[in-house]
Amino acid sequence: MSRQHATPGQKGEGRMPHPVDVAVGNRVRELRIRANMTQQVLAEKAGVSFQQIQKYEKGSNRMGASRLVGIAEILNVPVNALFQDIDLAGAAATSPPLDRDAAKVARDWRAIRDDRTRNVMRDVIRALSGKN
Repeated sequence: MSRQHATPGQKGEGRMPHPVDVAVGNRVRELRIRANMTQQVLAEKAGVSFQQIQKYEKGSNRMGASRLVGIAEILNVPVNALFQDIDLAGAAATSPPLDRDAAKVARDWRAIRDDRTRNVMRDVIRALSGKN
C-alpha cells in the first residue's frame, strides 16, 4: 500500500509528512541552532512542549500561521526566512538543510567581525574541503 502525504485535517498512521512541512521544520531547526537555542528554550518561549517542537522540526506536525509568526519572532528572523530555499512548486528544499555542526559553524561565523580573519578562515575551510 502506498503512503500518502497528509493534507490539512488528515491524521492517522501511514501518512507521510508533507514535504513543505518537513522543509519548514528543517529550517526552524537550522535557525534555532544558529540562535544557540535548545528545543526546550524555544518550546518555553513558544508556549508548547519540547516534544511539540520536535514534531514541528520533523514536519510530522504542522505549524499554523500564528505559530510560524511566533517562532520567527522568537528566533529574531522574518517569517519568510522559514521558507527560504524552499521550492514550493516542487515542495522540497532547493538546498539540503544544514546538519547540526554546520549550523553551529554558521552561528559562530557571524561572531567573527574581522574581515581578514573571515577570509583566512574561508580559505582554510575551502582548502580542507578539497574545493578550490
